[in-house]
Amino acid sequence: MGLMPDRYDPTTFESKWRERWRSADLFRTREDPERPKFYGLDFFPYPSGAGLSVGHCRNYIPTDVLCRMKFMQGYNVLHPMGFDAFGLPAENEAIAKKTHPAPMVKSYGENYRRQMDLIGISYDWSRSFYSSDPEYYRWTQWIFELLYRKGLAYRRPATVNWCPKDLTVLADEEVEGGLCWRCGSKVERKQIPQWFFKITAYADRLLEDLDSLDWPEGIKEMQRNWIGRSEGVEFEMKVVLPDSGAADDPNEFRVLNRERQPTFRVFTTRIDTVFGMTFCVLAPEHELVPFFLGSTEQASDPETAKHTR
Repeated sequence: MGLMPDRYDPTTFESKWRERWRSADLFRTREDPERPKFYGLDFFPYPSGAGLSVGHCRNYIPTDVLCRMKFMQGYNVLHPMGFDAFGLPAENEAIAKKTHPAPMVKSYGENYRRQMDLIGISYDWSRSFYSSDPEYYRWTQWIFELLYRKGLAYRRPATVNWCPKDLTVLADEEVEGGLCWRCGSKVERKQIPQWFFKITAYADRLLEDLDSLDWPEGIKEMQRNWIGRSEGVEFEMKVVLPDSGAADDPNEFRVLNRERQPTFRVFTTRIDTVFGMTFCVLAPEHELVPFFLGSTEQASDPETAKHTR
């Protein structure tokens, strides 16, 4: 056995072992009922032209370490990878590049696979797929139809973050300083019909089952807070408005036009404190804010907020 070299050269050492793993087809999962099973599932990345980032590696490498340990402990390990390619971002990018989205996302996915192989992650690529494959999304459609028939999927208007350039809804986490994280466009707040899943129907079961999980208590507490069950009272508040032209001072709500009274719902865990309530505060993104001020942008302005208290 030769001496360990003074300098580590990844281009020779790692390429040698990657080729050994590839030629032995080491990471392909085969049926073996005699061995205990372990399923290691990473989140499927959206295949963009930018390729992998350090953030991807931060998620994938710890899972790979765990799967390799289980493999050495004798488990039959299933460690698959796919690509979350179905959606408006890919479609809009293909339109901008004047190409079809299918070959575009496939080429991006192949680059992701090349980069993942360079890292040496132990994926079973024989099971890879794109979420835009009909063989995959037919099951997405199947489960959605099942939830809809059971009354667990419903549609209603909701105020959302809307990117006018990408033409898509953004989560709050995808809005950075009022701008779209992807393209930098100014995000709008608008009402759009949205689909919702009735996750709250399972809140009690989710909370009860947490007790049986062998997880760190801090993680379980985070899950409890995410489920967010609270016991209290929900009630409706009416907004008193002046009758147009009838009041001497438009800021004095003396004469009411009861046909124009908007309402909003309030939840409290302390119903006994409601009788001492003197005012309510609406968040700038509340659906009633445009009703009073004309736009949510005005509501966010400090001067507007000062004069409308």
